[in-house]
Amino acid sequence: MLSRTASSLYWLGRYVERADFIARLVEATVRLDVLSPRPAGEVAWASALAVIDAQEAFEASGATIGQQSVARFLTLDSSHPGSIVRCLDKARTNARAVRTALTRDAWTGINRAWLLFDSRSSPGGATATLNLAEAVKAETRGFEGAIHRMLRNQTTWFIRLGQAIERADNTARLLDVKYHILLPEGETVGGVVDRDQWTTILQTVSAVTAYRWLYSDGLAPANVIDLLIARHELPRSLAASVEETVELLSLLAKRTGHHGEADRMARGRHAKMMKTRSADVIVGGLHQYLETFLAENADLHFAIGRQFKFA
Repeated sequence: MLSRTASSLYWLGRYVERADFIARLVEATVRLDVLSPRPAGEVAWASALAVIDAQEAFEASGATIGQQSVARFLTLDSSHPGSIVRCLDKARTNARAVRTALTRDAWTGINRAWLLFDSRSSPGGATATLNLAEAVKAETRGFEGAIHRMLRNQTTWFIRLGQAIERADNTARLLDVKYHILLPEGETVGGVVDRDQWTTILQTVSAVTAYRWLYSDGLAPANVIDLLIARHELPRSLAASVEETVELLSLLAKRTGHHGEADRMARGRHAKMMKTRSADVIVGGLHQYLETFLAENADLHFAIGRQFKFA
């Protein structure tokens, strides 16, 4: 496989995963905004920007933080590289570059998601924004389903590798923002707003039901942290993403013969994750742990590019 083809497939996976995550983030924030008293709702939208590190870009737009302005920025603003429409546009560009490697279903999922934003100038009110987010999620789920029905070869492995790296980054950022800046000043830890926010985190990663299955003592921040970091059963947990990255690099190594820095880094991270206990992470400093994880994930991303000679 040509390196530029591998690069397009990898970035296709990353951009589709990112678009899906932002749609989930917008959906969860709309629901939290509706449930929360002011200024908690405004803080929720500020936190949504913080999750994807877009505070400065939003401030540069001159808009005031609120549901309409932030929702539009995260969904429809073509000047913002982290908006859903830009992510889908980049995904579509990469998909077009490798069109012959994709099935009709996979291409259709990306194209239909991109067409959701055709001639749309506003996400609308809360209900319309929720509908838009749900439509994006439906199309990205369709794409992911199509990928799992394709031949299990380099094409699907590079796409899934991009998704795994992106998923790990998103979950770590989401958890870090909640733990440090989301609760409004004056609100009680463990109070109604705090509980609503932790529930929103679970909703963003589709883990509300999973949480209820795995923990019987009600909603507790320590359990949410444990679920999102250490539980391999949850597809969007750090542990699951780390494990999947190792598996995919191993498959690619066997098929391509490319062993190297990325494999070593991924295996080392996986060995460390196997020994990680969420209680120890909380005691030692969750923010510091997540910052280190994000840095390692970024290093692994660049190592993958070097190993497979991405353009």
